[in-house]
Amino acid sequence: MKPLGPIPAGFAAIDGELAIAGRKASDIVAQAGTTPLFVYARERLDARLAELRAAMPTQLDIHYAVKANPFGPLLAHMAGLVDGFDVASGGELALAEAAGIDLARVSFAGPGKRDAELELAIIKGVTLNLESAREADRALAIAERLGVVPRLAIRVNPDFDLKGSGMKMGGGAKQFGIDADKVPALARRLVEAGAEWRGFHIFAGSQALDAAAIIETQAQTLELAARLAQEAGVALPKCNLGGGFGIPYFPGDKPVDVAAVGAALAERFADLPAVLRETRFCIELGRYLVGEAGVYLTRIVDRKESHGEIFLVTDGGLHHQLAASGNFGTVVRRNYPSCIATRFDAPVEEEASVVGCLCTPLDRLADKGGFPRAEEGDLVAVFCAGAYGASASPVHFLGQGPATEILI
Repeated sequence: MKPLGPIPAGFAAIDGELAIAGRKASDIVAQAGTTPLFVYARERLDARLAELRAAMPTQLDIHYAVKANPFGPLLAHMAGLVDGFDVASGGELALAEAAGIDLARVSFAGPGKRDAELELAIIKGVTLNLESAREADRALAIAERLGVVPRLAIRVNPDFDLKGSGMKMGGGAKQFGIDADKVPALARRLVEAGAEWRGFHIFAGSQALDAAAIIETQAQTLELAARLAQEAGVALPKCNLGGGFGIPYFPGDKPVDVAAVGAALAERFADLPAVLRETRFCIELGRYLVGEAGVYLTRIVDRKESHGEIFLVTDGGLHHQLAASGNFGTVVRRNYPSCIATRFDAPVEEEASVVGCLCTPLDRLADKGGFPRAEEGDLVAVFCAGAYGASASPVHFLGQGPATEILI
């Protein structure tokens, strides 16, 4: 029997069923009228932001990385909780605008921005985080043609990465950002060209659970920002320190000690070098803000035995939960937190694998986990489904189509 990942704190049972935001899973499904279903809970979003605000220095802004979950109602709710938004495509920019977000609060990072995306961002007053000198040339030329002063920042490829991170976004040769040694000259050129200079975006990695590693990276980021600003000889109005805060997905994972991270950052802010004392800082977080607020509910449509193993076949699968299936960059497949939602407080009775409806052996949501006995009609819940689920999975694979999403 293989262990399941840790269920996030705060979930309880009502009448033996998993409760989400005080409502039974079966009642939520009845309201939606269908499975599979992504359920996002406002109260969990609110609680996470309140916890983070209490831990971080008061002068630190918090930005939401839209790529983690671009669901429109969730974006609209987040607008009242965070200080800014970071998008990574023209499509995400359009989703942010559709959600009623003031685009002056938005920054746009990502390699390979098309001219149409650059033009739209410039017209809308979005801050462009430039990923190359060539992209800077194109943005300046477009702004000159439009007669608009562009808001431009530089995404820096630092000389370090975030130790223990799931995805390393900096250090060495990268498609992301501009190598640190080339940044000062470009910063001067942007200012001389008349752009509204917006500062640096320095992102070293993501999905780290080690507070000490995050603290070290933030210290290195502040040192790098100070050095580059000094060498550029221009004021640094803003600096995005990146994110990297992870959430526990797998057996043995422990939550990030955000209090320790916040205390260390407060100490750094109290002793900033002169070149950074007027700088406004932010962190950019995605999955940490929304991941644990989401639950994926899917219904068992068949219970079968093959060579002595039990398979619970559901109407969902990797086309909605690619990461939970182990096919989203995981080297060794491990089980996400999951449960039989309609038997949430029942004891473990058997070893079973939860699989989806796709005709591929990759479609496995839980591998030989310990569950109470489940039957056709029972609901399975996959936790930590609020980030990199619906929008990060191949929803049209084998013609199955998307899952329903709701915010409660």
